[in-house]
Amino acid sequence: MTAASPLPAPPVDPPPVRPVLRRSRTDKFVGGVSGGLAQYSGVDPLLWRVGFVALTLAGGTGIAVYALLWLLMPAGPRQTAYGVPAGPPGPRSPVSGITVAGLLIVVGLMVLVTRYTDLDLGPRGFLAGALLVVGLGLVGSAFSRGRAPRGGLIALGSVLTLAVLFTSSVPAWTDEAAGGGVGDRNFQPQTVADVRDVYRLGAGDMDVDLSRIDVDDVDEPVDVRIEMGAGDLDVLVPADADVRIVVEHGIGQTEVFGDSSGEGYYRAPGGDDDPEFILTIDHGVGDLEVSRA
Repeated sequence: MTAASPLPAPPVDPPPVRPVLRRSRTDKFVGGVSGGLAQYSGVDPLLWRVGFVALTLAGGTGIAVYALLWLLMPAGPRQTAYGVPAGPPGPRSPVSGITVAGLLIVVGLMVLVTRYTDLDLGPRGFLAGALLVVGLGLVGSAFSRGRAPRGGLIALGSVLTLAVLFTSSVPAWTDEAAGGGVGDRNFQPQTVADVRDVYRLGAGDMDVDLSRIDVDDVDEPVDVRIEMGAGDLDVLVPADADVRIVVEHGIGQTEVFGDSSGEGYYRAPGGDDDPEFILTIDHGVGDLEVSRA
């Protein structure tokens, strides 16, 4: 008797082919980035769009991330009139990759210069340097023979241009030398001589505590101006001080001595009718509270 031949092994299905990360040409609102991410990950494109919007509202990074993905992700294949993908596009230009690499190198060099030298470039210097690199990338893409994603470069350049214009329009708020900048600030002057004429901050939380000043030492009203771009602002005045306050407030909640009616003119009497403090507050975005110690 002959030995039975072994049964053939059952066929093994090949692993599923993972789609290529490309921008969608059919499911898009701006650029097709969310549609391409959805096709690649299997996550609904609406969730990607909500995520970018949430990043934009939380810290403003959503637009920059979207612009970089638009720049780095190649576009998907074009569709013919019958829904069949068109022929393969031409070779992709290396301009986008070189531009991103140059952008990272330039920003890194500026960080090193700011950290290890006395030269302070500031936000406008960083943004202007990044905008210069993107502009050179656009010039290079105009002379490139391959496919260069000019739309992504233009979007990134537009975001950087708006950022440069914003920082230029509020130089006092973003200039560290002028007392502005970004971050949390806490001021607690001990005497009238320690009080600044102007307190400024571009973005962050700021506390201006005037409660330690003895109102008996105030011979004439202390005139203080507080300018703030974005963040929460708390101002504390002495319990027995007369204060006049002029408030200009943009977006957020305002509460001055328990009054939350909004911007305007406030006068809160303390010990007598003559004000010891005159406060002028210009606040952009965030919550504002003025209270007594």
